[in-house]
Amino acid sequence: MDSWVRFSSQSQAKERLIRAAQYACTLLGYTLQRNGASSELVAIIKQLEGHFSLSRKLFRLGNSVDALESAKRAIHLSDVVLRFCITVSHLNRAMYFACDNILWLGKTGLSRKMDQEKWGQRSFRYYLFSLIMNLTRDLYEIKLLMETERNSKRSSSKSTEDNWVVSRGHRSPPQILALRLRLLVHVLRNNPPLLLDLAKNTCDVFIPLDKLGLYKTNPGFVGLCGLTSSILSILTIVYPWLKLKP
Repeated sequence: MDSWVRFSSQSQAKERLIRAAQYACTLLGYTLQRNGASSELVAIIKQLEGHFSLSRKLFRLGNSVDALESAKRAIHLSDVVLRFCITVSHLNRAMYFACDNILWLGKTGLSRKMDQEKWGQRSFRYYLFSLIMNLTRDLYEIKLLMETERNSKRSSSKSTEDNWVVSRGHRSPPQILALRLRLLVHVLRNNPPLLLDLAKNTCDVFIPLDKLGLYKTNPGFVGLCGLTSSILSILTIVYPWLKLKP
């Protein structure tokens, strides 16, 4: 109950819930259309999706300031790679939210002369670059953890077949690849926050790729990715220990 109270009191959590509903509508609308549903029903679903999208933008007003503050904190990280990836990611998020706020003005009619298509493309470019930085950070942390795990095995007093394989290299490339995959699975299984962050960013990256025309999929796939990443984000809010730090 305490987790739910903390969850519902945060505007970020409400925005994540609305985001999940928005992408659920995207997925539902595509599915209904593919299965021959009436055009009136599909139109209602799309209209509902638009309302959710506009509501999300309202909850994100002022998020640029939070992103800038996060960037200022990340500058002081000791690891140069993490410092670069996290800082640049937050700076791009700040620009993304700024563009999103401008779009909100246009969609609500407060700024009628705005070119919404242009600002939409700008926001997705900033969003994409932020996600690329996030994925780079995830891969870097995986690399560090795999190296740490490998070194700990090598320094262990108990010699195993896998350790001997790694140290002597008397295996074929497929066998070495299999060992590395096992090590990767082991690292991710023992680090749920990193696994969740990697899955969330991987799902999210297909959204701007599709919107920018860099990797076209379909609304159903975009809806599924958005819904999945939203659920994973909600989990990190309900259970803060699942959020990747710093």
